[in-house]
Amino acid sequence: MITSEQNEQLRSWFAERLPVDVYASLLSVTVDREEITVVGEIPATESVAAFRERTREQRVEVAREAEELYRRKVSWAAQSGEERTLFTHLAVPVMTRLRQPERQVLDTLVAGGVARSRADALAWCVRLVGRNTDTWLADLRESLDRVQQVRAEGPDLTDPLADSPSDSQKSGS
Repeated sequence: MITSEQNEQLRSWFAERLPVDVYASLLSVTVDREEITVVGEIPATESVAAFRERTREQRVEVAREAEELYRRKVSWAAQSGEERTLFTHLAVPVMTRLRQPERQVLDTLVAGGVARSRADALAWCVRLVGRNTDTWLADLRESLDRVQQVRAEGPDLTDPLADSPSDSQKSGS
């Protein structure tokens, strides 16, 4: 997880490197451990397919530089009006252990035709929680930013003198 300040620096990095004709405006840059997703608005008159084709070489060039610098894959999205289309994005496997009551929830979603598999049912649950708890998740992310800030302001644990007692402690005064 990165701080909001780091996220803003990342957004600025992309804004500086993307040619002005790629997006009408850069809407967001989101990052996690594996991936950076860049979302920009495209003109209402341009289709996503046309946008992808027109900007492919420019996006690939920026992505290569970012992937080398940040050690994460870069994914892209285009937004036209209220419609957002993600492309070249990752689907990362996640392992978990569930007890029977939790598995039964997933199995009910599969049996009800909501999902094709337990994995799809789990992804559906995560999307549902994400949609219905936006404010709570935003508050949690802000508090994590604050924790990282406080840690960064703490003592330098790599300082070899930090562990040794001061002269006054050695002499017993």
